[in-house]
Amino acid sequence: MGCDRNCGLIAGAVIGAVLAVFGGILMPVGDLLIEKTIKKEVVLEEGTIAFKNWVKTGTEVYRQFWIFDVQNPEEVMMNSSNIKVEQKGPYTYRVRYLAKENVTQDPEDNTVSFLQPNGAIFEPSLSVGTENDNFTVLNLAVAYNNTADGVYKVFNGKGNISKVAIIDTYKGKRNLSYWESYCDMINGTDAASFPPFVEKSQVLQFFSSDICRSIYAVFESEINLKGIPVYRFVLPSKAFASPLQNPDNHCFCTEKIISKNCTSYGVLDISKCKDGRPVYISLPHFLHASPDVSEPIDGLNPNEEEHRTYLDIEPITGFTLQFAKRLQVNLLVKPSKKIEALKRLKRNYIVPIIWLNETGTIGNEKANMFRSKVTGKINLLGLIEMILLSVGVVMFVAFMISYCACRSKTIK
Repeated sequence: MGCDRNCGLIAGAVIGAVLAVFGGILMPVGDLLIEKTIKKEVVLEEGTIAFKNWVKTGTEVYRQFWIFDVQNPEEVMMNSSNIKVEQKGPYTYRVRYLAKENVTQDPEDNTVSFLQPNGAIFEPSLSVGTENDNFTVLNLAVAYNNTADGVYKVFNGKGNISKVAIIDTYKGKRNLSYWESYCDMINGTDAASFPPFVEKSQVLQFFSSDICRSIYAVFESEINLKGIPVYRFVLPSKAFASPLQNPDNHCFCTEKIISKNCTSYGVLDISKCKDGRPVYISLPHFLHASPDVSEPIDGLNPNEEEHRTYLDIEPITGFTLQFAKRLQVNLLVKPSKKIEALKRLKRNYIVPIIWLNETGTIGNEKANMFRSKVTGKINLLGLIEMILLSVGVVMFVAFMISYCACRSKTIK
């Protein structure tokens, strides 16, 4: 009887030890299986989850415009007063609903090239007015139609998954010809996705043709998006700093007068990218801009939550599941003897014209698919690993204690 009991306890302890060992082994093995599956599915080639969502996004993307209406033009022209503006909007368009065109794989260098066609459908229910409102700058949205961005050539990830979606060339070039030195380089992806297994410590680089440069985002926080854990990466103020504050930005300062010897910050002169037109890009309402830029303009209310740019990235796959891209288009206005309206001006202005908010969030159907095929399976595997390990350890300890207690009674 005593032997049977002891044998049973030992058997229970052995079973517990086996379960614990199996759970421990399953952790690295499971991680390897997940890694292998992810590396297969994020490659940009026919048949993968990534390719299907990359060719045509399942996310509804909206681009909202706010127009700055100048309230005191006569006063400004006569007295060089501060410009008083009032924003009007939003005027909302659905964009990025067209599939990529001319998708061509190149097996020799593992790249895929494509054109991103632009289209804009006006959404009256999400707008304050109609397209016929008396704002000529709304024609910017019309001009957006029937155009295309690219050609892009990106790495498809075959042979080296760490390069998937990274841009090899844009319009056949690796440089933009707008900036000096490394500022002219085309870096990272187009921000729609990044190589998998994203770490919080990473600096995510991406190229934006809207601002004619490459830029970057840094980790801010973890959030839950429709049941999917994601990392929120944001554009830091350092990205828009002056060379005095951030020496890495020295090659984005292209002149000395308007920039006050490269000490102004928060605006970017992209005139070389716009056929010499005096266009400056900034965050909306001059968020993170120096006082000398915003001081001549009344009516601005910069707000971090409403005016910053962020990307919500699922870290295992590297897919961007939610984003908000905000930027403002400004024009440089300065005294001119040749233009009647500008003859009496005594100072320069960087005048806000329009700001846009482009947002997209993974739809419920896509989120359900993502949870079932990616995060759900990973969570289930992790749960099984922890159950096996925990139950095994508890069984081993419990049966060994019982065995020791029985042995102690037998000896007495």
